[in-house]
Amino acid sequence: MALITKIREKSGIAAAAIAISLILFLVGGDIFQGRSSFFGSPKDVVGEIGGEKIKNQDFQKKVDEITQQYTQQSGRGPGEQELAMIRDQVWNQYIMDLAYGKEYEALGLAVSPAELVDMVQGTNIHPSVRQQFTNPQTGQFDKGYVIQFLKNFKSLPPAQQQAWVNFEKSLSQDRLRTKYENLLRMSTYTTNVEAQKDYTAQNSKVDVRYLYVPFYSVADSTIKVTDSQLEDYLSSHKDLFKGQTTRSIEYVTFPIIPSKLDTASFYNDIKRLAKELAIAKNDSAFAMMNSDIKTPYYSTLAEIPEAVKGQLANMTPGGIYGPFKNGLTYSIYKYGGIQKDSLFTVRASHILINAPKDASDSVKAAARKRAEGILAQIKGGASFEAMAQQFGTDGTAQQGGDLGYFKNNGGMVKPFENAVFGFSGTGLLPNIVETDFGYHIVKVTEAKTNTRYKLAAINRTISPSQSTMDEVLRKADAFAVANTTKAAFEASLKKDKSLLMLRGDRIPEGASSFNNLQNARDIVRWAFNEDTKVGDVSEVFQNDNQYIVALVTGSTDKDEVKVDDFREELTARVKSELKAEQIEKKLAGISGTLEQIAQKYGAGALVETATDITLAQGVLSSAGADPTAIGKAFGLKVGKRSKPFKGEGGVFIMETTKSTPAPAIADLTLYKNSAKMMAAQRTSFYINEAIKENAKVVDNRAKFF
Repeated sequence: MALITKIREKSGIAAAAIAISLILFLVGGDIFQGRSSFFGSPKDVVGEIGGEKIKNQDFQKKVDEITQQYTQQSGRGPGEQELAMIRDQVWNQYIMDLAYGKEYEALGLAVSPAELVDMVQGTNIHPSVRQQFTNPQTGQFDKGYVIQFLKNFKSLPPAQQQAWVNFEKSLSQDRLRTKYENLLRMSTYTTNVEAQKDYTAQNSKVDVRYLYVPFYSVADSTIKVTDSQLEDYLSSHKDLFKGQTTRSIEYVTFPIIPSKLDTASFYNDIKRLAKELAIAKNDSAFAMMNSDIKTPYYSTLAEIPEAVKGQLANMTPGGIYGPFKNGLTYSIYKYGGIQKDSLFTVRASHILINAPKDASDSVKAAARKRAEGILAQIKGGASFEAMAQQFGTDGTAQQGGDLGYFKNNGGMVKPFENAVFGFSGTGLLPNIVETDFGYHIVKVTEAKTNTRYKLAAINRTISPSQSTMDEVLRKADAFAVANTTKAAFEASLKKDKSLLMLRGDRIPEGASSFNNLQNARDIVRWAFNEDTKVGDVSEVFQNDNQYIVALVTGSTDKDEVKVDDFREELTARVKSELKAEQIEKKLAGISGTLEQIAQKYGAGALVETATDITLAQGVLSSAGADPTAIGKAFGLKVGKRSKPFKGEGGVFIMETTKSTPAPAIADLTLYKNSAKMMAAQRTSFYINEAIKENAKVVDNRAKFF
């Protein structure tokens, strides 16, 4: 039995996460049975959970075991991000083993041998067992596979036998966790009063008219904030600003870019490959062996670069296009003809007027009317792209509604897919398309086709030569040697304008990346090293395609909260307070209708109307979600007006014009169950956090990795 399958076929971090999780699940039942020593040098302790110190060598041993398993199954060693995932999962398993294990024991939770049999071959098959013993012909779980495997168990190699033993132990651990979660969920109770409160919040409605002056209407330059005000705000809002141990740095980058000589040499190589590809008998194999980037041999238009797409009509079988350059990549394409696919590909754009399927009839009618009006304007000559940018309500709006290429394979909702693929040629669809998302105005920009193009492609990325890398390293090293103090570092930056300096502010100790730098653990570890002080300059670090020299410019400590640690956020909050005072004072001296007050106030004051607001989902058109304003609307009697008050993003004067209490309801079961489910989720989260807090988890991994 292959407990882990097809990992080699997967790619990317998401697949790596799946592989790591599965490997840990399989072997975790065995590797976490031991206990670390209570003693040992503090410098060798990666953490402490429930009073038990975890030594680095023990932690690393478990990481190495998972890494070895990962390498065996994936055919390659883990990268930096994957290693970080492995360490995180090993650490989380320690927490489960040491912190949660005590809770299970205190509650008397256990998994009996009979339960384990039931999970493997009984009536309550565990999902992991079901996944591993699926009949490839039917796609269904086959208990016969399990029984056959167990019958042959003693004849399996020792390594496979041990893997199964570990697998069963992990099933038991997972069942323990499930029992514990179920206990938490079943321990919650929702009263009728709570259910009634939720029902009322969702179904009581008010209509309001309000005057709104947003804070952004007052120029920041007119508001002066002193350090004393920042200190006062911080002192009175300590719960909002938690201390964190961080470092701030400035760093100079020395990009490793191919030289002109590198580029010329590379271009000669790519021209040679173009000649060889032209005469290659097995062109697909030749292309695959010589390409840095693999591409499909049979490609749809969506998979073909624009530069090649424009030449297809002029190409004959055996013809070569290229080499051509795109960024740092040179490409060569050899054309081999066409093939018909079972699926069609099309390119289209749309303008979505949002109207969810659960929207009221009046909302849907208004949305449809608006969509039909936009369609009429486009038919009359208005630009589709401009109308999409102006009226579109989804993420494609800023791209003129462009959806790119897609196939008729269910990737789009059925009504939309049917309408687009039922259209011939290109152009505007004559009618609105209705889906669960709302109403779509659709334009086909490239006609549907099931043609695939046979293309052998070589894509080679220009890389710097070793001599170029050495030259850049010498330059970076010379900078580091000549500028070992903050004063010298900053003076060199002023003197040499060609140097690129960037900042990394408030970097946490466990960070593996910051700004545009990935895999930056070595820089972060240096900044947090006990021997590194503010003002120190680093040696040269290599980070992907650049060398870096860093300067520590600041530090914060979790046990000490200072204004400078949160200056930007504090300044914004204090400015909002001062703006609110200024706006409220000005509004308080003006009387009349809301329109008259707005007119007398001047620029920035808006008068709006909002209908059918609920406490559960109250949103105001100009102000967005503002709980303070919504609460005030429900607190006013009909026909009454509030005094000016501060909301989340501005100052309001509110008038409630209509109030519709929630209709009486006899059966609160739906709301009671919903409230109970949400309460169970909250309870589970808070109890889990309490367990971790009670275990006094200390995580020192950042000092080691």
